[in-house]
Amino acid sequence: MSSTPASPDDRDGSISVRPTPLRLIVGDEEVLVERAVTGALASARAADPNAELRKVAAATLTRAELAELVSPSLFAEGRVVVLEAAHEAGKEVASAIAEYAKDPGDGVSLVVLHAGGARGKALADALRAAGAEVIECARLTKYDERVDFVRAEIRRAGGRITPDGIRILIDAVGNDLRELAAAAAQLVADTDGQVDENAVRRYHRGRAEVTGFAVAEKAITGDWAGALEALRWAIVLGVPSVLVADALADAVRTVAKVGAAGRGDPFRMAGQLGMPPWKVRKAQTQARGWRPAGIALAMAAVAEVNADVKGAAADANYALERAVLRVVQAREVS
Repeated sequence: MSSTPASPDDRDGSISVRPTPLRLIVGDEEVLVERAVTGALASARAADPNAELRKVAAATLTRAELAELVSPSLFAEGRVVVLEAAHEAGKEVASAIAEYAKDPGDGVSLVVLHAGGARGKALADALRAAGAEVIECARLTKYDERVDFVRAEIRRAGGRITPDGIRILIDAVGNDLRELAAAAAQLVADTDGQVDENAVRRYHRGRAEVTGFAVAEKAITGDWAGALEALRWAIVLGVPSVLVADALADAVRTVAKVGAAGRGDPFRMAGQLGMPPWKVRKAQTQARGWRPAGIALAMAAVAEVNADVKGAAADANYALERAVLRVVQAREVS
């Protein structure tokens, strides 16, 4: 059976409306995995409201315990058995799971969670070959994937959001899908469903304005006073110093990368540089005024502060202030 990605429109995990005897959930994006499991349970309880849920770590399971878990109930009650981290299962149990998959029992929905990758791949392949319904829950590592996720979450909550609203929301909340999902639902609930940049800034005032990216953007453009003010607000609001350091490093690397690529159409350059067109366009503007010698100094500053905020410096906040100043000064190097 072909794989079914946990697409933005199916984030609740309810891929099918009928109980499925065998599901393989591949990936380790926690929110998506949880929703897929919830969807499996909802599907089973649509057929049997009393269907029970049992979760077991595959690494601790024995062949006998597996047989007991998937044995039909005397009273024909529905059951959803979730085998967690199946890629860690021993050879004997993995073989037993694969055997069971060839002829699943009635009234039992077996849900196998697999992180993907090479470890335990033979088991995943066997379940696919047995006709398991496959739900892909890989981590959303690309910016565009998170954009699609936010847009789908807003739509799922009954609203709509502008591109600028998505960008500001991701800047404000970060990359954690659980937080993005909660923020999206809250925004739709607190507005008329039409979410734009102003709505995001209004409901995330402070956080949307003061993030590591806000500090980095001001530093990279040479705004020392603005960068220092944003940094101090970030410290007051509890923005982790590691995130500020990472944002500084990302800003410097982006300017270096885009500046070295020269002028061009952001949409064409986006694929070559591995970043969204809006980021290329923004970096093209920021790169004006930077020279190779200055970029080298800024790279050294962000590399040093990365170590500082992870324990090398006695005072992480002071190290960040110093790094911001060094980045601003590097921009002035001719």
